Order: sequence, then structure tokens, then C-alpha cells
Amino acid sequence: MILSSILQAIGLFIATNIDDIIVLSLFFARGAGQRETTARILVGQYLGFVGILGAAVLVSLGAGAFLPPEVIPYFGLIPLGLGLWAAWQAWRGDGDDDDDEAKVEGKNVAVWTVAGVTFANGGDNIGVYVPVFLSVGPGAVVAYCIVFLALVAVLVALAKFVATRRPIAEVLERWEHILFPIVLIGLGAFILVSGGAFGF
Repeated sequence: MILSSILQAIGLFIATNIDDIIVLSLFFARGAGQRETTARILVGQYLGFVGILGAAVLVSLGAGAFLPPEVIPYFGLIPLGLGLWAAWQAWRGDGDDDDDEAKVEGKNVAVWTVAGVTFANGGDNIGVYVPVFLSVGPGAVVAYCIVFLALVAVLVALAKFVATRRPIAEVLERWEHILFPIVLIGLGAFILVSGGAFGF
């Protein structure tokens, strides 16, 4: 029974979080060369994911008033806003592209930026986790949450591994200032449109 719940939790986590590898890899590329980048990304990912789990548990307990389903798509405004801000900063600093040292130096990745993007990208997670949590007992819900939280560290490690492979790292390093805002803007727009925000 417990083994079955663990295996189901692993499969569910992979299915709902595989897309985070791309976003996290871009965070690693953005913070390349900065101290404690991995720690900030890990903490931010955990904070965002704890928010996702908390929301899913609250909704599954019948506390829909805390997070009505129609509100979830509007979390897409978080990565959209961050992406537009990153695009504006990249455009404003466009003249520094020839400065290789500035490019390699990287930028600080804020814990709250990672947490916000993780939580905003978790609307589909909440939508999937709630019916699963409703269909199992409290013990299984606890087991799912423990497995999910253990796998967050694996996800971050995998994203770091991907971002530090030389061919991938070179591409990310060269194009990060363009890819980062594009991915965040695209993610935000997708969350808004797919969730029917603003009547889409």
C-alpha cells in the first residue's frame, strides 16, 4: 500500500514538474558565477512548491474560499511580469553584449523570484493534486507530500546538471538574456490563456 502510494507520487511528480527543468536551468544560467546560486534556487523552489502543496491540501479539505479555482490562472501574471521586467533589463543593457566578463559574471537569482515562478507555474499541479488527494486517505496524502518534497531536491539537481553540461551551458550563457524573458513571458501567457483568465 505504502509502496504503491510512493510509486504513484513519483509518477505524478514527474508528470507535473518535468517542465520546471527548463525554467530552473535558465535560473542556473542566469546566476552562473554568483555565490550561493544553487542554495537560492533550491530554497526558492521549495518555498514555491510548499505553496503549491499547501494550496492543494487546503482546496482538497474543502477550503475553496481560500483559493477559488477561478483565481489560479491569474497567477500567470507573476512570470509574465517577471519576464517583461527581465526583457526590459536585457534591452536596456544591450550595449554590454560585447563585454564577455559581464556576460560570464551572471546575475543574482532572488529566492522570491524562483518561489514566485514555481508557484505560478503550479496551477496545473494544484488542479491535478486536488482530485488525487480527495481520492486517497490522509496517510497517503502525507506520503505524497513527503515524496514530492524529497523529489524537489532531485529536480533542482537535475536542472543544475543540465545547465552545467558544456554544450548546453554555452548555449544558455550566450542566449540566456533572451531565453529567460521569453520563457517566463510564454509561461505566464500560457497559464493565463489556458486557465481562461480575462475571458480568454
